[in-house]
Amino acid sequence: MGQAVKIFPSERQQLYDRLADKLETACHLNRKVVSFQANKDEPLYRWFKYKEGFSSSLVKYFLTQYSKRPGKILDPFAGAGSALFAAQELGWKSYGIELLPVGIFAIQTREVLNAIDAEELKKVVKNLWVKLKEIDDYKKHINHIPITQDAFSEETEIALNKHLAYCDKIKNKQIKTVLRFAAFSVLEEISFTRKDGQYLRWDYRSKRKLPGKPFDIGKIHSFEEAMNRKLSQIISDLSPNKTITLFDRFENKGHEQHPVSIMEGSCLEKLPKLKDNFFDFIITSPPYCNRYDYTRTYALELVYLGCDSDHVRNLRQSMLSCTVENKEKTDSLKQFYSSIGRPETFEKVIEVYNNSGAMAEVNAVLDALNKSDKLNNNNIPRMVKNYFLELCFVIYEMARVVKSAGYCVMVNDNVRYGGEEIPVDLILSEFAENFGFKINKIFVLPRGKGNSSQQMGSYGRTEVRKCVYLWQKR
Repeated sequence: MGQAVKIFPSERQQLYDRLADKLETACHLNRKVVSFQANKDEPLYRWFKYKEGFSSSLVKYFLTQYSKRPGKILDPFAGAGSALFAAQELGWKSYGIELLPVGIFAIQTREVLNAIDAEELKKVVKNLWVKLKEIDDYKKHINHIPITQDAFSEETEIALNKHLAYCDKIKNKQIKTVLRFAAFSVLEEISFTRKDGQYLRWDYRSKRKLPGKPFDIGKIHSFEEAMNRKLSQIISDLSPNKTITLFDRFENKGHEQHPVSIMEGSCLEKLPKLKDNFFDFIITSPPYCNRYDYTRTYALELVYLGCDSDHVRNLRQSMLSCTVENKEKTDSLKQFYSSIGRPETFEKVIEVYNNSGAMAEVNAVLDALNKSDKLNNNNIPRMVKNYFLELCFVIYEMARVVKSAGYCVMVNDNVRYGGEEIPVDLILSEFAENFGFKINKIFVLPRGKGNSSQQMGSYGRTEVRKCVYLWQKR
């Protein structure tokens, strides 16, 4: 990655001392607002458990606090689109980039809700089970990958495939999308699995031979039971008297509503192709450096959407390097920037990364811990090194595409490996400074986040900062 940097004692401490006055305890923020929890009362977001991301309230707070009028907003890690639709309600033109089909499908579903005929949906739902019973010959839509094999009972598997076959016959795009999304939303509760951190846990009743203590997820609902409950919830939320209270929480009367624009793919490739100085605001939350593999967490949903093993594998490698399985992207990034005629950008970003003393210290410390067998996976140093390098490219591009005096708000957690805290907030903010951002504030949640359970025994429940960064382009 270029010239080595001399590592001075406690580079992280020096960086902390320099940026300490930017850290501010944010008493007006809490984990509920900064996480996805506050979205649980909103249509679509309360239908489907998409836990990654932040709340609409957080987006609306920053947009109304730091902007006098609507403009153009970007979220390069759009997820299920909470930032995009919150901004849309306030009259902003929303643009997002998202890699996982799970988020893309959620965004597409949220878009069609504005045009759906609730009465027509009621009619279709009323006849749904009669129609499904009439289906004898149907195409098998769900083709499992190894990590989802036997996730459903045979009866449930048949019901899911019949449902998707029926959806294919529906001509009304809005109703077809909502019916597909309803089944998409109940996959976990009708399966033998539960999302548990970075992987799926399997119930003892599944066909899988599982080591350790048997895991009991409780009642496993039938497809009909789960769908009836979900469709009732959806129809209730879409009724006219509910729409006002659920979709119109802020003073957004009189704002022109613009369609959401979503780009599917990696922001490492999509961001560099966007225009200079195009956006007024960026609000985003990248995957955290916490080893979570969303292609495993959402494996059932990916299979439901038609992803095969190769597709899932490619998605995993295309993600920001937040899992120990991610391979280094340095060579591919160099080739990419050369292919778009911007090789100097690649060199500039690499130089900024290599000139960060705190980053070099983190890499050296993790390498030393790895050699001493003090990390529970020997790919952690590679993951951390590449996570920050890739975000360095993202931050460069965000600085390029946002207008002068425009803002960037980023939500992220600090992390700890082998007892060593990695100041994600400070290192990323240092990158941002180098690319033309001014660090206005690093808002720190009043209550931080403890160690992982694996580290608590060895290092105690020391808090690490969960922050919201506020940068402004100079």
